Amino acid sequence: MTDPDRVDKACAKAVLGLVLAILIFSPLATGAVRPQDFVVVQWLTVALVAVWCVRFVLNPKHRLLWAPVCWGVLLFIAYGAVRYAQADVEYAARREFLRLLVYGVLFYAIVTNLHKQNTTQIVAGTLIVVAAVISMYAITQFLSESNRVWHFIRPEAYAKRGSGTFICPNNLAGYLEMILPLGLAYTLTGRFEHVTKVLAGYCSLVIFAGIAVTVSRAGWLATVLTMMVLFFWLLRQRGYRMQAVAVLVVMVAIGTVFGLKATFSKDRNDSLKMAIEAEDYRFRLWGPAWQIWQDHFWWGVGPAHFEHRFGLYRPADDQLQKHPERVHNDYLNTLVDWGLAGGALIAAIWIAFYWEVFRTWRYVQRAPNDLTTKRSNKTSLVMGACLGLLAILIHSAFDFNMHIPANAILAVTLMALVTGHFRFATERYWITLHWPLRIAVLLALFAAGGYLGAQAWRQTRELYWLGRARDPKASSADQVRALENAMAVEPGNPQTPYDIGERLRLYNWQGEPTYLEPVETALLYYERGMQLNRHDPYNPLRYGMCLDWLKRHDQAAPFFEQAKALDPNNYYILANVGWHHVQAAEAAEEPALKHAAYEKARIIFHQSLQMRPGASNPIAHHYYQIVLRKLAELESAPGQDAYRH
Repeated sequence: MTDPDRVDKACAKAVLGLVLAILIFSPLATGAVRPQDFVVVQWLTVALVAVWCVRFVLNPKHRLLWAPVCWGVLLFIAYGAVRYAQADVEYAARREFLRLLVYGVLFYAIVTNLHKQNTTQIVAGTLIVVAAVISMYAITQFLSESNRVWHFIRPEAYAKRGSGTFICPNNLAGYLEMILPLGLAYTLTGRFEHVTKVLAGYCSLVIFAGIAVTVSRAGWLATVLTMMVLFFWLLRQRGYRMQAVAVLVVMVAIGTVFGLKATFSKDRNDSLKMAIEAEDYRFRLWGPAWQIWQDHFWWGVGPAHFEHRFGLYRPADDQLQKHPERVHNDYLNTLVDWGLAGGALIAAIWIAFYWEVFRTWRYVQRAPNDLTTKRSNKTSLVMGACLGLLAILIHSAFDFNMHIPANAILAVTLMALVTGHFRFATERYWITLHWPLRIAVLLALFAAGGYLGAQAWRQTRELYWLGRARDPKASSADQVRALENAMAVEPGNPQTPYDIGERLRLYNWQGEPTYLEPVETALLYYERGMQLNRHDPYNPLRYGMCLDWLKRHDQAAPFFEQAKALDPNNYYILANVGWHHVQAAEAAEEPALKHAAYEKARIIFHQSLQMRPGASNPIAHHYYQIVLRKLAELESAPGQDAYRH
């Protein structure tokens, strides 16, 4: 074997190792949702591109497997780049585009480098084992009623539900439901040794139990529907019927035991009710999201822009006073962010994929003989992966699982593994890379890897300084300096100048002796935040509060009105607008102006309390009583008959 051949084989193993590292790390790191976790995935992807480039250079026989679905993926990446360039909030759009680029690189790398049967089985086996281990963790959480994930404490809404290494149980359900059909297909139809099949079957049952303990209704629905399809197909095949019936009986038994555990425990009933109430929140989001899409029908509001545009469409609903990051519906979220054009591109990718599956099916399924159905690992992989993808498509109608990096990476991996099997239907999908085309592909890989690497390095440094700013042991001055360093590294993040402004504002208001700058300096940072994200109501809100602190009430009023216009049904924004009118009233010298300002405050506080009543709205709750007393005093004062109602 020549040295280039050895290097090529080593590169192939390195590609497999890097893909496995991504597939293992992303679900274990709470789904790789946090920036500090996803940047690790990004670095691994950069290394993957580098190794792939070495294969291109050293192996003249290296070919691309380019099925029609590959064109769809490439077109959507190009569309994502265009929409990113046009986005209002550049930082949010860039982070979303980086995710899209990582998923695209993974897809092409797996299709081209991991299409052989042995590597496919290694990837699939790793996924099944990882899913089983995470399921065991989820079952332990459910039985022990633990609310911890690693060192994190989950929100109370997820109490007494299993979430494994994910924070949200629904996200775990989305992850497991994609792997369960693959594990069962390998168990019942794969050509493996008995020990391997027993292990796969055990893992599959553990995964099924893991889905049960998530108490995710959408996860249950997706699992039941895909299992119905799988067992319907198995029962129609000679040689699979007895095993399929046995596995079905065991799964029904597991479901029954879980149902009894959940039903006859008062705590479990309370947990189930809490889960239902929390999940019903999603339906309230669909109305505003639909309206956003209707107003930006063709192109959407921009990548990852739903959370930035939601405030303008927020209804006066106590249940919608939270800060939703995503629509709890991947289809609607796609239309909101990417418009009908982006939604059509994604739909075309899925249609092309399943059409090719339909065309390839007879080439990957071994023909039965007179006695039994011949077992095939190709059949197991294609059937299991396709049903897993069907499950996430069903679940996506009720959640945003495809916006959880670990789940999106898993879906991309399954799609790529199945796409690699299209080669059994035709040879025309193989593209031999002669030098002109080879140079073009290498340039594309260099560009993708270079861009991902530069952004990963930039984000790594930003995250370092942001972590320093969150250090509770650091002094106020050190925290501000750390944030300033983070802003120097990443000047496009609108949250950083806002955080600096907040620290300076609070240091001044609280009279902290270590604050660095007067409150006027905070105004510069809030202004920077307004430039970076013109849809955020909190920068103009805080800008106005600083002006009130400086007794410049007339100058402050337009900024409070701007904040109110950006999020008119936000109880907290309205409470602070009412607070501004109280400050103006206190500063007014004429009784008529004082009364008018207090009356405006009363109206605003009343609106805020209607959206969030009681002590959970402390600003409005406290100041509303003060305003009523002030108005009563003014109206009862001698000579103030004009104010009496």
